[in-house]
Amino acid sequence: MDLALRGRVAVVTGGSKGIGLAVVRTLLEEGAFVVVASRSGSAGLGDLAGPNLLHVAGDLMDPEFPGELVERAVEAFGGLDILVNNAGGPPPGVVLPRGPFLGGTDTDWQAVFEFNLFAVMRLTRVALPHLVGRGGTIVNVSSSLARQPGTNNYEYAAAKAALSHVSKGLSEEFGPQGVRVNTVSPGVTRTNWWTDEGGVADMFAGAMGVDRDTLLDKTLPEMMRLSTGRFVEPQEVADAIVLLASPRSGSTNGSEFVVDGGMLKEI
Repeated sequence: MDLALRGRVAVVTGGSKGIGLAVVRTLLEEGAFVVVASRSGSAGLGDLAGPNLLHVAGDLMDPEFPGELVERAVEAFGGLDILVNNAGGPPPGVVLPRGPFLGGTDTDWQAVFEFNLFAVMRLTRVALPHLVGRGGTIVNVSSSLARQPGTNNYEYAAAKAALSHVSKGLSEEFGPQGVRVNTVSPGVTRTNWWTDEGGVADMFAGAMGVDRDTLLDKTLPEMMRLSTGRFVEPQEVADAIVLLASPRSGSTNGSEFVVDGGMLKEI
């Protein structure tokens, strides 16, 4: 199916690995021009190098960076049609998952909200004037944790819940101006955060007395009651994001697409 994205200009944050890299790859395959924002490059991003791809290195927590990023996109490709706010998770210096509520300080909460909510809002604020009038669209990457309260990661879940809330409001305000705003909420996804050496999988595996592969392929899917029996793959999340970014989804606005392997059970 042709997603009618050829020639459109997209900005993707956190696009050097994981879900973001899969989004970048898919947009390029669909013929879009893609501007990637991340702190640094990656081998995967390097493999995609070409005239339709621009990497802008920077820190989204720097209040000046969003303006620079959008300016570079407009200069390079003549405008902006798509914003994918994918960057999220633990900011530098913060380790997630975190344990019980009393283990977090104000500083911890502020850093997580700064990265997962305020940085997204600053970039959105700068991008919106360019999206209006071009049939633009925004896809914000939230999390299934925004809808599933638990006894850890309070600050991350709360920040993502706030992002989902703001996304819904933006869709109502800017929909009449031709800008669609939707949300994709991944569940547990097989990204570097889990799979890197010394990452979260190793942490859990050590605590639970199993090897990493058993943990990822069997133990955690069973514990989390994933009806698919496995973690979500980054490409599966990317497919939902790119479909929402496409004019093929022209009447989808203010929606949330959950890609979680069946983790959320409520209606």
